[in-house]
Amino acid sequence: MALNQSALLNLLGELKLTDVTDRIRVATETLYQELIDAEASAFIGAAPFERSSDRTTHRNGTRSRTLSTTAGDLDLKIPKLRAESFFPALLERRRRVDQALFAVVMEAYVHGVSTRKVDDQVKALGADTGISKSEVSRICAGLDAEVADFRDRTLAAQDYPYVFLDATYCKARVRHRIVSQAVVVAIGVAADGRREVLGFDVGDSENEGFWTSFLRSLKTRGLDGVKLVMSDAHTGLKKAIGTVFQGAGWQRCRVHFMRNVLAVVPKGSQEMVASIIRTIFAQPDREHIEKQFREVTTMLSRSHPKVAAMLTDAQPDPLAFAAFPRRHWRQIWSTNPLERVNKEIKRRTDVVGVFPNSAALLRLAGSFLIEQHDEWEAGERRYFSEASMHELTTMNNPTDAVDEAVILPELAAA
Repeated sequence: MALNQSALLNLLGELKLTDVTDRIRVATETLYQELIDAEASAFIGAAPFERSSDRTTHRNGTRSRTLSTTAGDLDLKIPKLRAESFFPALLERRRRVDQALFAVVMEAYVHGVSTRKVDDQVKALGADTGISKSEVSRICAGLDAEVADFRDRTLAAQDYPYVFLDATYCKARVRHRIVSQAVVVAIGVAADGRREVLGFDVGDSENEGFWTSFLRSLKTRGLDGVKLVMSDAHTGLKKAIGTVFQGAGWQRCRVHFMRNVLAVVPKGSQEMVASIIRTIFAQPDREHIEKQFREVTTMLSRSHPKVAAMLTDAQPDPLAFAAFPRRHWRQIWSTNPLERVNKEIKRRTDVVGVFPNSAALLRLAGSFLIEQHDEWEAGERRYFSEASMHELTTMNNPTDAVDEAVILPELAAA
């Protein structure tokens, strides 16, 4: 269903484009869009407004996609479907983040902060002679606008019962010094069971003020309906959650907690202690979980009193998940889903090494997170099924069943 040569020439004549570059870009954009629409029609089993017995679903608007080609940046529209997801085989899912990586490397190169590693990467990207500052600025400006639009989008369309929070660290130049910068990320599970990237930011450290400002920005954009927040036990983060999400439950990440516990255990006993603690999470319901927690604490108090003391002090923070639907337990008792996202951020940022500034770090991390968000949105598989999310919404407020120590205190007005 792509345009034939005659139709394409007629279209270009109507546009009266005198610049050859523009003519080529428009022609390329038109061809790409026609191919995408044709593939979508084949996927659906019917063209737009066509009545067909082969139709499997219906179109439901479009989402924008910018594709960088040798002919220029093409503004394409990808059809959204009501019941299924569609992504054209013509496009690459990682195009945006690859462009961001290219821009970051080039920016480092142009600003004279490149290392041997960056120089090698520049050559690998096919820019042996470098790239002009104006070209770097053009690429970066487009990416920055896209990242800003995504970070400022509204979250008020639906509730997000589960929110995961974590940070990863990268090196950047700030005021002529190389410092560690925290890339903080919030991921939410919406009421329909789908995961979304709620927001992200880059800051000097993981202190309470920085986290509080970040979480308040999510609330300002409409984040609501939060029942449980998953994170590690960083003091500043925990206080910020209590300040902004008053009354929500807090689940201390089981994986982070286990690492903290094993740090005080001799290496030869670590596997044994870990196996004993894991029995707590293997119980069928909340009552048995709490009973096993007490038995494990008593058992370890004789052989490993420091571990027993840590368990006693932490209770019931690592057990908040038990007040929620059992089918959700494995996905909400740790921040593992976000750990995998952070690992991918690190993999990509490690290519650069030291970023020329914080804006470049935000640009690359943000571009990857937008791509990740798009993949989750387009994917057929949900993080939680609609049936299990219905179980969450119909049950009594889970946080009412959680021990008061789990509910973070109202430290200040949100």
